[in-house]
Amino acid sequence: MDSRKPPEYTLDLSADRSNVKDLVKGILHTIFFHRFFTALQPATHDVLDLTLPYVSEDDIEALVEQRTNTFIRQLDSLSTQQSPQYQPKAGRGQLVLQFLEKKRRKGWFVAKADEETVWENWVIDVTLTSARSEPEAARNRRQMEKQLQSAAMKVIEIVNRDRNHIPPITTNESNPFPYQILVNPKNDGWSQKMGIF
Repeated sequence: MDSRKPPEYTLDLSADRSNVKDLVKGILHTIFFHRFFTALQPATHDVLDLTLPYVSEDDIEALVEQRTNTFIRQLDSLSTQQSPQYQPKAGRGQLVLQFLEKKRRKGWFVAKADEETVWENWVIDVTLTSARSEPEAARNRRQMEKQLQSAAMKVIEIVNRDRNHIPPITTNESNPFPYQILVNPKNDGWSQKMGIF
């Protein structure tokens, strides 16, 4: 088994409640556009004042929509639990997009089931913001646009620079590499479910 840790790339975004879904979906589709190794019909999606690539595959669209909705529900529940009604507090959350490689596990005499190993992680850290005035809302919007553009450019820079870790395509399947999106993965452990931490 390969003991090297897969590369992990972190993207930071801040968004107000009305734009968080579009920003998260936009950056996820940008990553998928550059790491989905099948023929795609080119498509774009406008988020704030930026035009981003969009992957119009039903499986990806459904997964992105489902995980984004789960993420927003968790952000909303965190921000209402953490702060009293009169003092809104920014929520924080994290999504992790993982690309996997299927490897055939070998036994002594017979081939065993496939195992999936992660070959790349994209960590998206999101901070939920709120504005108390119109000038503050305008400042937050400029910050969101700046961070989204920076994140999209970082994705492009990374995918063009870091290619050596991508495993060879060894299958004829339409998508050679499975993927998954984890929502707030550090909160998914057994200790969190049991209320220990």
